[in-house]
Amino acid sequence: MASPLRHHRRVQMELKRILLVDDDRELGVMLAEYLEGDGFEVEVAETGQDGLARALSGDHDAVVLDLMLPGFSGLEVLRQLRETSDVPVIMLSARGDEIDKVVGLELGADDYVAKPCYPRELVARLRAHLRRRTGPQERPARHNAVALGDLVVEPGPRRAFWNGSALELTATEFNFLAILARAGETVSTKEDLSLRGLGRARQSYDRSVDVHISNLRIKLEAASARRLSIETVRGVGYRLLPA
Repeated sequence: MASPLRHHRRVQMELKRILLVDDDRELGVMLAEYLEGDGFEVEVAETGQDGLARALSGDHDAVVLDLMLPGFSGLEVLRQLRETSDVPVIMLSARGDEIDKVVGLELGADDYVAKPCYPRELVARLRAHLRRRTGPQERPARHNAVALGDLVVEPGPRRAFWNGSALELTATEFNFLAILARAGETVSTKEDLSLRGLGRARQSYDRSVDVHISNLRIKLEAASARRLSIETVRGVGYRLLPA
């Protein structure tokens, strides 16, 4: 039986570091305490400039980002962060603020949680994205790589290539590409993509899947000179469409 000290050290090593960027100090303290009580290590930034600098350090496993930051907005933080980093980002957005949600997803956010924020929902979303980001690395990539013409998807190291050139994808875009590649000619429904790619059931009027697929389609068509795209099967879902 492992000693208590060894178990404590193992738990410490497994802690996931979360960066929380929110100018609402009271909410930040509450969320940080809840996340830490649930096994996360939390760092808090109260301004967009500070949040961006810390996010770019590469020291965090995920970022929780409020979009309504004064001055240097959360959307600007996200835009600049996505120029160099694919760290999972979960937006905090005011309930009913659909335009900012869609813009955030288009800029590369992985998911969103509406304010007022319920800590249990935030924890569930974080765990889902972290599990999809790190879980497959336990298996050797050569045993589960998926090839579709010139497209190669390696779920283990979470890499994708077109004709030998690496595709620059966000964490969620990679999740969706892996699902579509494995499905081949079979249509993947929006409900399935949401459950497996985002870790949550799809809600009515939720455009998250559509926006992520749109972003992924643009990147695939650009990288392949339109030899690879994503077909929309109206009323059902999506599938990869090689030329």
